[in-house]
Parts: sequence; structure tokens; C-alpha cells
Amino acid sequence: VQLVESGGGLVQPGGSLRLSCTASGFVFSNYIMSWYRQAPGKERELVATIDNSDGITWYTDSVKGRFKISRDNAQNMVYLQMGSLKPEDTAVYYCKRRNYDGWGQGTQVTVSS
Repeated sequence: VQLVESGGGLVQPGGSLRLSCTASGFVFSNYIMSWYRQAPGKERELVATIDNSDGITWYTDSVKGRFKISRDNAQNMVYLQMGSLKPEDTAVYYCKRRNYDGWGQGTQVTVSS
């Protein structure tokens, strides 16, 4: 299993970013995928999840209405479109496969003016 996140960067409050995760080493369409984040000094938290079959999504309350998770099973990709970004969204963002304990290297998102 390999998960490679990309798309992070420095953005001003109110801005947008699109994170991407390239998955390999498993049958991507068989698994629920998620995005997590870990802010400095805080525990890693689940941000969003997308089902592998019906596309049903779930979001933590703090990002509802601002973030959108999506996936492309043909390309083995999962995305996190982030909008109306706030300084408290600053964190390293990770994608994760259900039933797999490993993590990718993550991608840093910094929201600051």
C-alpha cells in the first residue's frame, strides 16, 4: 500500500486549496478512503470520509460546507477540495485507507496572512 499526498501550500484566510492523494498497491475501488489532519501540538483528527461504492461522504463539523471529498476510482485518486480556509485549518493533511494502519508523508497546509 502506498499513499502519496500533494497539493498543500501557504494560502491566505478565505482562500482555497485542492489536495490530491495517489493510491497504489491495492484495489482502490474496494476501500473507503479518508482525509485526516494533524495540527501542531494536537492529535490527528478525521476530517472527511468517502465510501467506495455509493460515494456517501462524511465530514467533521468544523469543515462542513467548506470542504468536499471526492474520488476517482479509475485513476486511484482521492481529493479534498478546501474552501473558505481558516487559520485553524493549518495542519499536515493525510489520506488514509480503511483497514490499513500506515500513513503517507502528508502534505502541509498553512493558512496565514
